[in-house]
Amino acid sequence: MLNIDKDKLRDLPGWERNAPVPICMGGDYRALTFCCKPGFSLTFGFKCRRDEKLLELGITPEEFIRIKEEFSKENDWDSEFTCFGSISYCCMRSGGCPRRDVALVERYSGMTLKEIMKTYFEKKKKLSRKILESVRDPEKREKIKPYLDLL
Repeated sequence: MLNIDKDKLRDLPGWERNAPVPICMGGDYRALTFCCKPGFSLTFGFKCRRDEKLLELGITPEEFIRIKEEFSKENDWDSEFTCFGSISYCCMRSGGCPRRDVALVERYSGMTLKEIMKTYFEKKKKLSRKILESVRDPEKREKIKPYLDLL
C-alpha cells in the first residue's frame, strides 16, 4: 500500500483527488507526465528530479522523448506555441502557462477554459499511464504497480 503525503496530491479537473504535484516539488512517478524534454537547461534545474526518476524506472531519456512525442502525435498536441513543440511537455501550473494555454485554446477552440483544462488533465493522466507502462524490468514494474493502480 502506498503512503503518499496528501500535500503532494492535487484535485484537478479531469484528474480528481490524486493528481501528483510535479516531480520537482516532490511528486511521485506519475508526475513524469508534467516533465519537460530531457537535454535542455531548466530555470529550476537545481531541483529537477526527472532524470533521477527516469533512471530509477529504467526509462532512458530517448525513450521518454519517444513516448511523449508519440502521444503528442496521437492526440494532436504538436504546437508551435509551446516549449519543445508539444503540449505533452507542458506542466501543471495552476496559474497557467501562457504558452501552454494559448496552445490549448487553439487546439480546443469552442470549449470553455474549464472544459479545456479538464481535457488537458485527462490526457496528462493517460500520458502518465503510458509512461509508467513502458517500464519493462519486472522488479521496477512491481515498484510502480501501486501508482498504476491510482491511474
